[in-house]
Amino acid sequence: MFKKIGPGVLVAAAFIGPGTVTACTLAGASFGYALLWAMLLSVIATIVLQEMAARLGVITQRGLADVIKSELQITWVKYLVLGVILSAIVIGNAAYEGGNIGGATLGLEAIFGEENTKLYALIIGTIAFALLYFGNYKTLEKAFVSLVIIMSLSFLLTALITKPDIVAIAKGLFVPSIPENSILSIIALVGTTVVPYNLFLHASLVSEKWKSKSDLKSARRDTIIAIALGGIVSMAIMIAATSISNNTISSVMDLAKGLEPLFGATAKYFMGVGLFAAGITSAITAPLAAAYVVNSIFGWKAGLDDKRFKAVWMSIIVIGLSFLIFGLKPIEIIKFAQIANGILLPVIAIFLLWVVNRKQVLGTYRNTVFQNILGVLIVVLTIILGIKSILKVFGY
Repeated sequence: MFKKIGPGVLVAAAFIGPGTVTACTLAGASFGYALLWAMLLSVIATIVLQEMAARLGVITQRGLADVIKSELQITWVKYLVLGVILSAIVIGNAAYEGGNIGGATLGLEAIFGEENTKLYALIIGTIAFALLYFGNYKTLEKAFVSLVIIMSLSFLLTALITKPDIVAIAKGLFVPSIPENSILSIIALVGTTVVPYNLFLHASLVSEKWKSKSDLKSARRDTIIAIALGGIVSMAIMIAATSISNNTISSVMDLAKGLEPLFGATAKYFMGVGLFAAGITSAITAPLAAAYVVNSIFGWKAGLDDKRFKAVWMSIIVIGLSFLIFGLKPIEIIKFAQIANGILLPVIAIFLLWVVNRKQVLGTYRNTVFQNILGVLIVVLTIILGIKSILKVFGY
């Protein structure tokens, strides 16, 4: 069974970062079980998009950026799209890396106290650095499986000790409702789960794991199971947050503190361990995704042990760690990255839907009619998300 586990685990770990944990906490604390349907919708959308990316990677044995380079024939369009990809993934992941490391740091603060924040950040940065520097794909895969299991157990146990209402959960999942002032929370839940860089990461990683077209079934199973598990973990965080009556929650650690009067200090440790695992997995996948994108765009055909490949992810970790340790807030860079990501998500979704219908690329493995219907609906969703992301930067 362990041999059949693949890159899906890394993708699930990548989208359950500190941002997702915070969005789920705020949604659960503010609206109870009412927005569980939005998380279910975002998980389905993620599975559909990631399955397309995985299928592309297995059948073509190329990364998504490689396919873009070969399939976009109009030169200026090709370089415009590649420029947006570089901006969103490389600059964006560097800007957000401080937040990933910071999220894991919050987890350690919950477990060990708040006296050594900078030391915690250095420890987390060092762990991420060491895993990427000394590890090959199999090592990374095993490390991520372990971290995802820890994260899943932590958040699921936290949800269980709140003694959730099963009937209310079912209603929240399958009877969509939009409570007053919940639109931004719905957009945040979907936007934090459907992540552009995961499409590039997944398409590149499946070719490391699977080399034959006959492996497509395994890749699909891996994608569905891992992302569904990620969705369950996200929902568990929302469910845990519903037990907090205090509406002043602004972060996930407020959730841990809010649970203490009801369930004692144990809840704080569960949340701390879960947040540490969520932060450190994202702190590893973000630099890795950036390295794969640069590798594809510049045609290096490099592996994990290539100096150029290492130089990219090293830069991302060092930049993120510097922002955090020196208290720098790269507001303009983050705004630029948000705009680039807002443009990238619908562009890549549209390209992906187009390319998985091309006989020259996938042959008999092209999309079915049902997959295309789902794909079109998800493209519309990504356009809405992209527009909202850009408008948010400008204060709308």
